[in-house]
Amino acid sequence: MRVVIQRVLHASVSIGGTETAAIGPGMLVLLGICEEDGDEDIDWLARKITALRIFDDEEGVMNRSVCEVDGSILVVSQFTLMAMTRKGNRPSYIRAARPEIAIPLYERFCQALETALGKRVPTGTFGADMQVSLLNDGPVTICIDTKNKE
Repeated sequence: MRVVIQRVLHASVSIGGTETAAIGPGMLVLLGICEEDGDEDIDWLARKITALRIFDDEEGVMNRSVCEVDGSILVVSQFTLMAMTRKGNRPSYIRAARPEIAIPLYERFCQALETALGKRVPTGTFGADMQVSLLNDGPVTICIDTKNKE
């Protein structure tokens, strides 16, 4: 699994001009899933995301997690995060998991985040043509790949 996490003041997802999910301060998590991903990746990543200390404390130091600041998380599936760009100029998405594998993993990941966060996690719609809006705070953007845990 590969994620791009953005600390946001607010973020939303729209489909066909209609807003379908939105959050206030917290994190926008863009999630890419590959064929080899499984429950171990889900558990590790959900714990890692909710424990990341990327929110300011009272001294302005990034020393608090999304849980500690009572922030929200919005998750959006994004298969393009699995792009391979070594050859040529057209990205290859062969590493991205097929929907029959990716959808159950995506749903389990969102559930694991809800458990770790202690509240509902709004999401985009898997496979939909979505428009994502956000106001990045900082800017703070973190990339994590479960294949690089160590």
